[in-house]
Amino acid sequence: MVYLENIVADVEKRLAERRALVPLEQLAGLPTPPRPPISFREAVLLPGISIIAEVKRASPSRGMLRPDLDVAQMVEAYAAGGARSVSVLTEQDHFLGDPEDLRLAASRSPIPVLRKDFILEEYQLQEARVWGASAVLLIAALLEPTRAAELTESAQRLGLDVLLEVHDRAELDWATRLPGVVLGINNRNLSTFEVSLETTLELMPSVPPNLPVVSESGVSSREQIVQLEEAEVAGVLIGEYLARSADPGEAIAGLLGMK
Repeated sequence: MVYLENIVADVEKRLAERRALVPLEQLAGLPTPPRPPISFREAVLLPGISIIAEVKRASPSRGMLRPDLDVAQMVEAYAAGGARSVSVLTEQDHFLGDPEDLRLAASRSPIPVLRKDFILEEYQLQEARVWGASAVLLIAALLEPTRAAELTESAQRLGLDVLLEVHDRAELDWATRLPGVVLGINNRNLSTFEVSLETTLELMPSVPPNLPVVSESGVSSREQIVQLEEAEVAGVLIGEYLARSADPGEAIAGLLGMK
């Protein structure tokens, strides 16, 4: 977990800098930009498996993925290829994301946009709202259950859906008790960085009925999509595979069996 601790330390520094420039009270008074007519949760619940396509320049485990990233072009390609939501990384030091990426994606996307970051407090929820997000990622490994419940309630009050990410059965046990969330199962082991689709497949039988699940990390083939759909997974979040694709829209269509 040293990996997470280092990221969180940098996230807290950046957060303090932004808060010094724009206090919470001022941020909370800013308007909410128009959002797509369909919510993130509704998009995940549409018939068939839903692809959440990620705007991603780099990652700590894989290095630079798409140095020439054109956010607007990629978002448009994702939507045209059949993605139902877009995920945008805004963490700046380890993933080379940027708040402006989220603003731009939200302004150009006809589908819901998820803010993917290491969210620790309500200030970041207000940022997501002001920047145009329809949903936010909360990571169970970073939050005590009570804190996760507080942030979930705050997000929902702001009109933001929550993708609550778990990594193991212990996190799953309490995360499934939070109302209205979309459950994310991350296939990446945060200690070893190893990725295994078995994480999702092993946890799925313990997920309560009617709770939508998004499988995260390690999906790169039509066969995996079919396997997850057969396991009743509602959505798949895909980052690295699409970031490295010459034609991301065509790559999505291929994953969905449309090519």
